[in-house]
Amino acid sequence: MTTADRLDRGRSSFARKAWAEAYAHLAAVDRESGLEAGDLERFAMAAYLVGRDGDSAGLWERAHHELVSRGDAVRAARCAFWLAFGLLNRGESARGGGWLGRAARLLDEGRYDCAERGYLVMTAGRQRVIEGDHAEGYALVGQAVEIGERFGDLDLVMLARHVQGRALIQQGKAAEGMALLDEIMIAVTADEVSAIVAGTVYCGLIEACQEVHDLRRAKEWTVALTRWCESQPDLEPYRGQCLVHRAEIMQLHGAWTDAIEEVRRACERFLRRSDDPAAGAAFYQQGELHRLCGRFTDAEEAYRQASRRGREPQPGLALLRLAQGQVGAATAAIRRVAGEARDRATRSRLLAAYVEIVLAEGDVRAARATADELSGIAADLGVPLLRATAAQAHGAVLLAEGDARAALPELRQAWTAWQDLEVPYECARVRVLVGLACRRLGDEDGAKMELDAARWVFQQLGGAPDLARVDALAGKTVAGAMGALTARETEVLALVATGRTNRGIADELFLSEKTVARHVSNILRKLGLPSRAAATAHAYEHGLL
Repeated sequence: MTTADRLDRGRSSFARKAWAEAYAHLAAVDRESGLEAGDLERFAMAAYLVGRDGDSAGLWERAHHELVSRGDAVRAARCAFWLAFGLLNRGESARGGGWLGRAARLLDEGRYDCAERGYLVMTAGRQRVIEGDHAEGYALVGQAVEIGERFGDLDLVMLARHVQGRALIQQGKAAEGMALLDEIMIAVTADEVSAIVAGTVYCGLIEACQEVHDLRRAKEWTVALTRWCESQPDLEPYRGQCLVHRAEIMQLHGAWTDAIEEVRRACERFLRRSDDPAAGAAFYQQGELHRLCGRFTDAEEAYRQASRRGREPQPGLALLRLAQGQVGAATAAIRRVAGEARDRATRSRLLAAYVEIVLAEGDVRAARATADELSGIAADLGVPLLRATAAQAHGAVLLAEGDARAALPELRQAWTAWQDLEVPYECARVRVLVGLACRRLGDEDGAKMELDAARWVFQQLGGAPDLARVDALAGKTVAGAMGALTARETEVLALVATGRTNRGIADELFLSEKTVARHVSNILRKLGLPSRAAATAHAYEHGLL
């Protein structure tokens, strides 16, 4: 194949979004004869999209210098912008800011009126929004939209409008902001923008859905992002985020086994790209799933990994401490993080956990104030998920205040809302509260029915800690007794309850994996239990840990 043929293939692959092929062909041509500026830009973009961030930065820099030497300051400024874009996304704010400054100087020296100036204005507006100056940021980004429309640069217009939508949400105008983001996605799903812009907007929109607790939109756009990623198998930067978003949706809808697999794949990707800002979210989500399943050691390690990557491990870590019986540690952590949270979006993600933890501590007054705040946010935003969360918290507070009769309508409302949203875990948690309310009103049959229904859901999901709690509330005894187990089987059961695999138990006890499998089988048979999850619940219930 001649160099010219390889160059044609590289360009063709780039046009088809076969990013790995484009990268390979353009790299070969660059080694053989060097690339001109236009192809260097393609090469830099392809490198970014296959996850070679360092290569991409170097290529954008080469393209920039070549264009400067040719006197093309406008295109050189655009290369500087994309170089800064990658650096800023990796948290290298000093270098990124330096390249933005260089781009601005080039445009100012030539007094150029061009779309490239709009990219710089948009970046400045985005920074204002991040810093909390939403009104000023919104105004600046509006200028970028006008520049983009004037020069027919749809990438710029979509990036700028995306920032506008996020700014509106952070100003408390959620409906207006989400409507603008929906409009932007028409251009993205119609493939009218570049891959970098599309990926950025996809992930930004899903994050916005999470900020306002809009489960329906989050699910819809996560499906669209998944399809988009699957249409470009070589795509690297957004695939990990896609897996995390999918895991979050799967967890909510009760597909915990699938969610665990998705988030495992995401964490593996982010171990290779540890500087990716989304890495912390992946490990936090892994921690949440481990916590819910009762694998507390693994959950703590995942939260630690999330923290190392810049993700606040709360409220998950506080809820883990609560599940471990460390109420004081849980309370201290949730009070600290809630005290630091100023914006409504952040507080709304913490308040339900705050209510649960301070009720466990016995501070009903603080729980009441927090539940009222959550209800106010839910009323303002009008999002079904947040309304369900608020009703559940309010019902729990009424129950703690001793007013079981008033608690029941709130809890029934919460249960109906969670049912409509198809969130089985929260449905089951509400039914536990309903069962307790029935018991306090003297309806023991109703309490047993509610607790039995909740237990069935927890068992299906694999929620060992909740399963153990329900069994304790129901006074349920599992067939068989701890005394029926040998000392070694008791030791194995304790390790099963920590979430270890047979291989992990074998390594811990210096046994063969086959021997461990036999012990696990004997444990389940002797105790009359159907699964490892049920065995874990049994261990918790009998205080084995």
